[in-house]
Amino acid sequence: MGKSIITTQMSADGSIGPSIGWYKPDGEHEAASEDDIRLADAMLLGRKTYEALAPIWMATSGAFADRVNALPKYVVSSSLSGPLEWNATLLRGDLATEVHRLKEHHAGNLLTYGCGEFAFALVQHGLADEVHFWVHPVVWAESARPFHGLGRVRMRLKDSTTFANGVLRQRYQPLSVDA
Repeated sequence: MGKSIITTQMSADGSIGPSIGWYKPDGEHEAASEDDIRLADAMLLGRKTYEALAPIWMATSGAFADRVNALPKYVVSSSLSGPLEWNATLLRGDLATEVHRLKEHHAGNLLTYGCGEFAFALVQHGLADEVHFWVHPVVWAESARPFHGLGRVRMRLKDSTTFANGVLRQRYQPLSVDA
C-alpha cells in the first residue's frame, strides 16, 4: 500500500504563491525532488492544481516529462466534469473512501502537489501520511502560505535534508488540525 504525500516548493518566508519566479530548478535538490515522482504510482490533485499543471506538462517532453505524463492522475473536484485530459480521472464520492481505495489499489505513493484547500482537506481527514516542504533560500514576500487561512496543522518532523545550494527539504507527519 502506498502513502499519500503532499509536496510543495516554497520560499524561505513561506511563499507558495503562483508567481514562483524565485524557483531555480538547478541543483541536487532537483534530482531528489524527481525521486518523489519515481516513487509515485499516481498523482492525487485538487482542481486548481490540476488546471495549473496539466497544460504545462502536456506541452513538455523528455524522459522526466514522459514519466509525469504517464502517471495516472486522480482529480477531486465538485465543479469539473469528465472526461479529463492528461491521463486524469475525476473522483466523485466521499474523499476518505476514495483515497483509502486508491491507497489500497496502488503499491507506490500518491503524490499531491501544492498546499492549499485540497491538501488541507487531506490532512484534516487524516488521509495524508507525509507533508514535504522544499524551502528555497530566497525571500519572496507573497501572501500565499501553506494551508493559509484554513487552520493550524500540527506535525512531527520526520527528517530534514540540506542540499549544497541551500534548499532544505523537511518531511513531516501530520498529527492534528485545529480548524
